[in-house]
Amino acid sequence: MSNGSNRTANPCDSEPPFAIEIIRNLDVFGIILYSVLTFMATVSILVFIEECVYIYKKVPANKKSVIIWVNGAAPVIGTMSCIGMWIPKAVMITDMTSATYFAIVVFKFLIMMLEEIGGDEVFLKRANKHKLKISTGPCCCCCPCLPHVAITRRTLFLLKLGSFQFALLKVIFTLLSIILWTNKNFNLQDVSATGVALWINLFVGILTIIALWPVSIIFMHLTTTLQTRKIIPKFAMYQLVLILSQLQTAIINILAMNRIIACSPPFSAPARGYMLSQQLLILEMFIITLVTRLLYRRQYEPLPEEEPGDTENTKMVALPVSA
Repeated sequence: MSNGSNRTANPCDSEPPFAIEIIRNLDVFGIILYSVLTFMATVSILVFIEECVYIYKKVPANKKSVIIWVNGAAPVIGTMSCIGMWIPKAVMITDMTSATYFAIVVFKFLIMMLEEIGGDEVFLKRANKHKLKISTGPCCCCCPCLPHVAITRRTLFLLKLGSFQFALLKVIFTLLSIILWTNKNFNLQDVSATGVALWINLFVGILTIIALWPVSIIFMHLTTTLQTRKIIPKFAMYQLVLILSQLQTAIINILAMNRIIACSPPFSAPARGYMLSQQLLILEMFIITLVTRLLYRRQYEPLPEEEPGDTENTKMVALPVSA
């Protein structure tokens, strides 16, 4: 009885509402908003399914899997956000699912760039007279004095490992977080030094930076070579999904936890922050899904061979094939 009275007396300190409470409190604007956002999330999934069918029929076998994974980032995040919008109590699970999927996408994007050039063997063959510039973001963009690194099998393996560790460890930390949450030891709102959530999120943040570094290195090296593959806008969409799903969400949640975003019963301030974040992500991922479809829906032809006379310091330029 006392718990129920406290919940009624302090709605701004209450837990996220149940789905039925949201439905009962929807006004005309709320019904329209939820309907439109749900429609956008549904269309995103349908577009992704249609794109998967196209990729399965038109894309070479070695590229199918990675392109489908990369294409799925926006629609998966949009769908999870839609579920979190309707079921606020599941927001932690839906956010972790989205973050885990994107951790895998980070690794898959690196593999996709290698497959676009023809795979590991072709990459090593074309790059045997080039060196990698490692003074790139997000780790070493402020260290231009770092030496260039020769491209070898060992270097390529380390670059892959740098991104793969994030995909693997993010899954492990997600499972650990869920286990601790069921035992009441994990609370996203607890940012104290003794809170488990702070240290897990801090460690995951470090892993994220380490994983993004190899992707940036490969991208900077292959920008010119893969220009005909629209690699720059593809990389921009990949980065945009990262910023919106991670940085934007973190900023909104911090504002909500500090009561800068006010509560609005039945939503407490943190719950309302999560809700606003989910709604924004649905709209943003819908737009990115449509743009991504345009970028990846093309004919996949092999790149032309590199001209033998190129020197070690020249970039891997894709030369036109002479008739």
